[in-house]
Amino acid sequence: MSYVDLHLHLLPGVDDGAPDEATALAHARRLAAEGVRDVTVTPHVNRYWPLEISTIPQRVAELALLLEEHAIGVRVRPGGELDARHARECSDAELELIAQGPAGSRWLLVEAPFRGLDATFAADCDALLRRGFGAVIAHPERAAGAGTPTGVQALCSLLATGVVAQVNVCSLLGNNGLDVQESAVSLLRAGLAYVIASDGHPGTRDHTLALGFVLAQRAGASSVQAWRLTQANPRFLLTHGIPQAPSPATAAALELALD
Repeated sequence: MSYVDLHLHLLPGVDDGAPDEATALAHARRLAAEGVRDVTVTPHVNRYWPLEISTIPQRVAELALLLEEHAIGVRVRPGGELDARHARECSDAELELIAQGPAGSRWLLVEAPFRGLDATFAADCDALLRRGFGAVIAHPERAAGAGTPTGVQALCSLLATGVVAQVNVCSLLGNNGLDVQESAVSLLRAGLAYVIASDGHPGTRDHTLALGFVLAQRAGASSVQAWRLTQANPRFLLTHGIPQAPSPATAAALELALD
C-alpha cells in the first residue's frame, strides 16, 4: 500500500498536533510501517494559533530533513488547515504557500466550521474560488447538522461549485460521537466523500490513514473504492487538482442517496 494523507498535524510544537520532535518522529515511523508514504503537513491556520504562514515551508523542510536523517521513508509537503474566515486576512501569496495541486488548479484544505456549513462559510469558499483557489473541505461530517436534510443540502450545494469533501478516520471510528460517525458513513455510502484523511494529532490521535482503508470497507466500500479514497484520489488532487465540478443535477442525485 502507498497511502496519501492530506490532513495531518505532524509539525512539532506549533498547535495541538505533535508537541515535540520526538513525538513527530515516533508518529512518522508508524506512518512508514503502515504504508503511509506521502503526507501533507497541515497545521492550523487561524486566529487562535500564533503561527506565521510564512514560516510553514521552512518548518516542513526542517521536518523533512529530520525524517531523512532518521531514514524514515515518508515524504512531507507544506500545507495548512485553513479557517475560511481567517483567509480574509491572508494575502494570495500567503495562501499560495499552503496550497496544493498544480499551477492553474491550486486548492486549499479548508476546515468545515463546527457551527455548520452556513451561508457565511459558502461565501468564504466562493471568495477563495474567485481568488483562484479551490477547496477540499475537511471533515464536513463534524459540522453541526451534517446529517440533517439542511446539512446535506448545504454540502451538496458546495459540491456543485467544485468543492470536494474529506472525511476523517476518527469520525469513522466514532471518536467524535455516534451522530458524527453516522454522518461520515453516510457520506461514504452516498459517494459524497472524495478522500479520507487521518487528521492525526500525534500524541493524542495516533491513528494513521491505513486504518481509514479498513474502516471504509467496514462502511460498505469495496476494496477498490477504499483504495481510491485513501490513495488514488488524494494523489490525483496533488498531481492534477480538483476534478471537474459535478452538475447541480448530480448533486441533487447524491442528496437523494442520503434519504
